[in-house]
Amino acid sequence: MIKSVSLLLATFLLGLNVIAKPNVIIVITDDQGYGDLSTHGNPYINTPNLDKLASQSVRLEDYHVSPYCVPSRAALLTGRYANRTGVHNVLEPHWFVRTNEVLMSTTFKEAGYATGMFGKWHLGDNYPFGPEHRDFDEVLRHYGGAIGVLADYWDNCYVDDTYLKNGEPIQVNGYCTDVFFNAARQFIDNAIEQEKPFFVYLPTNAPHGPRICPPSYAKPYDQGKTKSLATFYGMIANIDENVGKLRSYLEEKELHRNTLFIFTTDNGTAGGQRLYNAGMRGNKGKFYDGGHRVPFFLHWPAGGFDTERRINTLTSHMDVFPTLIDLCGLEQPARVKFDGMSLRPLLEQGDHENWPSRIIMTDSHQREPPRKWATSAVMTQRWRLIEGMELYDIIADPGQEQDIAANHPEVVTRLRSFYEGLWEEMEPTFDDVARIPLGDPATASVALNYHDCIGRHMFWFQNGIRSLTGDIPDEAIDLIDDATSERPLAFWPVEIVTDGEYEIELRRWPKEAATPIRAGLPEGDTVYGLPSHRTTPGKGFPATEGRLFIGEQILVAEVEPNAEGIKFKVNLKAGNQHLSARFIDPEGRSLDAFYVYVTKSE
Repeated sequence: MIKSVSLLLATFLLGLNVIAKPNVIIVITDDQGYGDLSTHGNPYINTPNLDKLASQSVRLEDYHVSPYCVPSRAALLTGRYANRTGVHNVLEPHWFVRTNEVLMSTTFKEAGYATGMFGKWHLGDNYPFGPEHRDFDEVLRHYGGAIGVLADYWDNCYVDDTYLKNGEPIQVNGYCTDVFFNAARQFIDNAIEQEKPFFVYLPTNAPHGPRICPPSYAKPYDQGKTKSLATFYGMIANIDENVGKLRSYLEEKELHRNTLFIFTTDNGTAGGQRLYNAGMRGNKGKFYDGGHRVPFFLHWPAGGFDTERRINTLTSHMDVFPTLIDLCGLEQPARVKFDGMSLRPLLEQGDHENWPSRIIMTDSHQREPPRKWATSAVMTQRWRLIEGMELYDIIADPGQEQDIAANHPEVVTRLRSFYEGLWEEMEPTFDDVARIPLGDPATASVALNYHDCIGRHMFWFQNGIRSLTGDIPDEAIDLIDDATSERPLAFWPVEIVTDGEYEIELRRWPKEAATPIRAGLPEGDTVYGLPSHRTTPGKGFPATEGRLFIGEQILVAEVEPNAEGIKFKVNLKAGNQHLSARFIDPEGRSLDAFYVYVTKSE
């Protein structure tokens, strides 16, 4: 009876144009570019549900994110340049958003919303950086930056995986994208039961590689020109279907009118440019528009945003948070200085002359420390300054084919001056690397993985540490250092929270693999009958010795033949330290320990 009265009241208020706090859903896909939608003219892919959403939405046509996923997520959730938040790298702990940053989730939770996150986080796995530590009430996610990376639960491969639910690993049934959308619907059901507005952050891992999807979605593309992109397009087709199901569910629950639904992506396409890129130059990781101009659809019938209107004004991911605060009537976070701005006047009025002229920068850094001008674009409505050198008139030359920097030195000077000033503001914070706390009362033990090391060998998926070679084609980086190697120790930047004794265990394989350091692994199961990263056989390492380096201490222990790990007891003082770990074989060769488990003694 109470719920019926609440629904009637909400309907009455909507009829009077007195809008209750809207529900909010943000769907952000991974590695899907502007051109990877049929509504944007792609003749090879069919995305009917996303096309329908676009036809009922305000569409930002000149909307930009970062060239890679991590800074895009940091900027979206904070409304600030990612470099300000501690994020300026796709790898290493430079992908942890500092805990003094206010995230969108906190603002919504403080406003009385039920908050849920489902999918790919990639802004820090350990306490206090995970979404379950950042004011999300309900979380279902994988670890690291993609399913099957070395940070992820062992042998995850898109189907029937083990994900982290509110901090605890659980096994799920089904294909990853389906699982995350289903979890979002269950969360919404629970929010309705609690009579709360809901905020859903649904960042899919698809269509990021490895490219895996149920065969039925890839089959229509497994021929002709699209054959090489069949699974990539198939993953997008599955996303499209899930978006359609979610919207139908909202209509069935009579939630659609007052649900603000956003669809966008995190960077340019990671493969679609081979067939269609909407006339843009570049793709994921590039500084040209194809690397960071992406789709953005906003649909909210109760707010008047349910018919197609295209906004051509320059906008960015940093604008989303302040815009949602404005549209939802939320309280501005204290002491937060946004780099973005509310787009409400644009959304309501369309492009207009009174909108301020803006300069926006986007960039990404692949190594630490950040390098000035690296992978950068300084943008205005008309101009694109690339890495401080190349200049393009994006209106006259949308394909960015003709560098006209020499013809417009005054424009180059103006845009360079903007970047220089911004860099001067941000650079002093670059050394403030977010550290993983050890011995914090909030978490009994900490699992460190090689994904988070600084100075490590650069490889990504679990097949890399199975085979002990890099996963970069034609390079086959050997991850075993010979006895003469002078490579500096890779290290985790950690903070010892409390003095005392700690148990630190070094492992070649993660605990869930339950395999000795010296032992190999058999080929894992195929996925839909096809090879995957887990079908690579695992190679053991003939370690006879393990070494732990923490602060000024160096500890050495023998490796028993069948030992899965070696444990050290060490007394530590509170403070910041570097923690490194290696295995040594009889020939003096060394292999970094890929997994380290730390527990504070009682």
